[in-house]
Amino acid sequence: MAPEELTRRLATVTTHVDEIMQQEIRPLLAVDIIEQLHRQFAILSGGRGSDGAPIITFPEFVGFKCIPHEDFLNVMTYLTSIPSVEAASIGFVIVIDRRRDKWSSIKASLAQIAVAFPGNLQLIFILRPSRFIQRTITDIGIKYYRDEFKMKVPIIMLNSVSDLQGYIDKSQLTEDLGGTLEYRHSQWINHRTAIENFALTLKTNAQMLQTFGARLATTELPRGVPSTEELLKSHTRQRDKLQDELKLLGKQGATLLSCIQEPATKHSISKLNLNELENLATMERLLVQLDETEKAFSQFWSKHHLKLNQCLQLQHFEHNFREAELALDSLLTEQAEFADTGDSVMHVEQLLKEHKKLEGRGQEALERARLLAIIGDQLIQSHHYAADSIRPKCVELRHLCNDVISANKRKYDTLGKSLELHRQLDKVSEWCEAGIYLLASQAVDKCQSREGVDVALTDIEAFLGTVEECHLPNPKEFYSQFEMILTSDVKAKAQGVLQKLDDVQEIFHKRQMSLMKLAARQTRPVQPVAPHPESSLKWVSSKTSQSSALAPAQKTSEEPYVQTTLNSLEKEDDKTRCEDKNEEMLESSHDGENPQLEQLDSPDNLSPSRRIICDLLETEEVYIKEMKSIIDGYIVPMDFIWLKHLIPDILQNNKDFLFGNIRELYEFHNRTFLKELENCTGNPELLARCFLKRKEDLQIYFKYHKNLPRARAIWQECQDCAYFGVCQRQLDHNLPLFMYLRGPSQRLLKYQMLLKDLLDFESPEDLEIDPGDLEGGPAKEGSKRTRDSTFSAELQQALDMMEDLIKSCELAVDLAAVTGCPDDIRQLGKLLMHGSFNVWTMHEDRYKMKDFIRFKPSQRQIYLFERGIVFCKIRMEPSDQGLSPHYSFKKSMKLLTLSIHQLERGSNRKFEIANRNGLEKYILQAASKEIRDCWFSEISKLLMEQDNNKGCSGRACISMENFDCAGAEDTEKESGTLGVPGFFPLDDSYEACPSKSVLDKGGSIQGGNEGDEGKDT
Repeated sequence: MAPEELTRRLATVTTHVDEIMQQEIRPLLAVDIIEQLHRQFAILSGGRGSDGAPIITFPEFVGFKCIPHEDFLNVMTYLTSIPSVEAASIGFVIVIDRRRDKWSSIKASLAQIAVAFPGNLQLIFILRPSRFIQRTITDIGIKYYRDEFKMKVPIIMLNSVSDLQGYIDKSQLTEDLGGTLEYRHSQWINHRTAIENFALTLKTNAQMLQTFGARLATTELPRGVPSTEELLKSHTRQRDKLQDELKLLGKQGATLLSCIQEPATKHSISKLNLNELENLATMERLLVQLDETEKAFSQFWSKHHLKLNQCLQLQHFEHNFREAELALDSLLTEQAEFADTGDSVMHVEQLLKEHKKLEGRGQEALERARLLAIIGDQLIQSHHYAADSIRPKCVELRHLCNDVISANKRKYDTLGKSLELHRQLDKVSEWCEAGIYLLASQAVDKCQSREGVDVALTDIEAFLGTVEECHLPNPKEFYSQFEMILTSDVKAKAQGVLQKLDDVQEIFHKRQMSLMKLAARQTRPVQPVAPHPESSLKWVSSKTSQSSALAPAQKTSEEPYVQTTLNSLEKEDDKTRCEDKNEEMLESSHDGENPQLEQLDSPDNLSPSRRIICDLLETEEVYIKEMKSIIDGYIVPMDFIWLKHLIPDILQNNKDFLFGNIRELYEFHNRTFLKELENCTGNPELLARCFLKRKEDLQIYFKYHKNLPRARAIWQECQDCAYFGVCQRQLDHNLPLFMYLRGPSQRLLKYQMLLKDLLDFESPEDLEIDPGDLEGGPAKEGSKRTRDSTFSAELQQALDMMEDLIKSCELAVDLAAVTGCPDDIRQLGKLLMHGSFNVWTMHEDRYKMKDFIRFKPSQRQIYLFERGIVFCKIRMEPSDQGLSPHYSFKKSMKLLTLSIHQLERGSNRKFEIANRNGLEKYILQAASKEIRDCWFSEISKLLMEQDNNKGCSGRACISMENFDCAGAEDTEKESGTLGVPGFFPLDDSYEACPSKSVLDKGGSIQGGNEGDEGKDT
């Protein structure tokens, strides 16, 4: 339990005690007027009238006329405050017993009651004096002095108690009035004083516990183990003392409760009167508050005691962490010094034995570190207050353990590869020696006949077949496989052995060629024919997958038609397509269907709008072609059996997340959007309608960008796998895969740029309208203006739609990096701005400007939407590029509930956002005054727009004294297109003000007319 919660609960206990004892109504206690109560000139017997009204009895009292007015007022105030509020609201019934007294006593009693009775009177009964003369005087006095008393309630004069019993039941009257109600005035006073003393003690203890809790909360935790243990003992002793006082108070309350219940307990026939029942109820309610006090303090102490124990655990953990870190660093140092890889098979085997001993010595340190990390996890799971400090240490311990294990594994792998290298080199040497022996054993005279040639060729082919059986390496693969472990000496040895292998293989090749020429002298040669190049990517069959997928094919004199590379095929395919299009357009021109042939031949004659559309079509074709290459070159080959060994499990299991819905993008652009864009070539006015028509279809980009951060994470983990290298070489791509996966983001920016450029041209020639048609009179001129305005309006709508889509995609990427973000966040509208701020949070009950600099601000990433603001916590986590920001959702607020104010004092980079009820305030500090002005202007504009929609004044929620928004307004007017960094928050820095974003940030991968990889699309 937090200290604030303890204070609140104990304050509630104090309030309830005051309510139970009715301190607001009865400021007096019985002990304050104990002497007046003992005089017994007025009593509250506990009797009730027929309607439940409390009865106050004035028994016979000789010196009533001599009672001071103040004493009478105090007693009446105390007695009228004891009954419940419900009973007191009915009104009090007063019974004045003056049977043995005189008229003067009655007159004094009525005068005191008329002046000083504090409660609500219902009825007054007076028992007349029993003597005849006094009774007569009383009747006459009542008749003549009734108006003087100014009583607004009836006064009933009674002759005897029997008359009184006609109005009040005997069970509600005391014995001296002829009733059966038992009343002991001394006992009543004792019970009242005991109850009030108990309530006062309970209230005092609750306040003491509040003070003790506040002192514990402000105690600074020590740093040393002995001081922590001493503090824990000291606090425990103080807690035990307070706990003993609470237990003693509980025993006193139980004893007092039993005393109140004693009459009913001793005699089963006896029943408690209303006074006793009210005392019993009061004590039970006070005991409930005592129990609540004990529970609240017990819960607070449990939290505080836990915190002190956790402090002790943290210090032990940090001490053990330092020892474990030192031991693991020492292991890593020893492993780094163990750098020899060996120069022969025997040497490597000896190194493996030594490394195994080194690994065995480090197992104890690794186990201690793992155990300490588990202890840290247990502390975190037990909600340790320093979990944020323990978690990085656990992570660091595991990283160190992983580093040690990885270093051991790398060393084993290195030594294993070194052993494999030397064994393969030995195997190559043996194979070369056997090959030289075979060639030397073939006699030349036996090869003059066809049979001899066939035998020699068969022997050579059989020996060359052992290359695969012996797994002799390809030189290029050999160097790529063992490049990391090749020292200068080993590399020289390997070069010699592999050169020997190349020489032997060359000798075998020449011998084969010579023998094949001899065998072919009587055979007519076959003229080879080169195959027609194909335009699409074709992967080779599984039988030749290893040689074709992992390395380029070797050229021989017997293979004059080697397979054409992908790049040459694509260029030839583009050339063929271009020739076909030109032929079609040439034929159309002969038929009179294409009068723009001259424009095709000379692009400088094209109007600006046609040049923009041509650029759009050219880049659209390149964009589709690149998506097709990703599908055919990366996605489809994943199902090839002979490439399965190159694909890691994590990539195989997450390939759908890596590529997202790129197939859906390709199908939409290739089958639908490209054809509709081609239809706009002859009529640029249709372009805007084309985009507006496909507004819903273009939402597939939102789905793509929503998956983009996850695709990036998969790519970062798998980018070094061999599969991507094979595919990139096969496709002849200059850039890695993920640069092409960012193509859809660049494409949206290209659409936005082209639509904006097209909107800048509105002359007749730009719209492909013959200027001569405008010379026919006002009718044609009006028609032209109508077409211009309609076209501009549609272009503006298309541009707005595209900018909304870009912002939506940026929002998808941004919020994908926010953990815990609610699903209904899109109800806040479009994302307008986002940036990092220092934030101070203040509440009404603890808001003091003098404390403004005393507490540390929180670093928050803030997103501004059309209808709300979202606060996210920033945390820096390690990644391949170093520390990168990650965000977790903290809070969202609707703009309708907020107001914004400019701070009168302090930094010019700060402004204040507050709830309109004033209970919660946030002070935001931007990185610069310009960013502050931009945000203040944008939020103020949104608030005024929403207030205007509601019909209220914007001044009610926006305070703009001494604030110049000119800079912010100028910034907004200069707002350009959205930049690429918004799509990839992990790559680029955030822009706090969107008006500062520019288009030229970030590289593009879209090609141009000739497949340029750097052109922005």
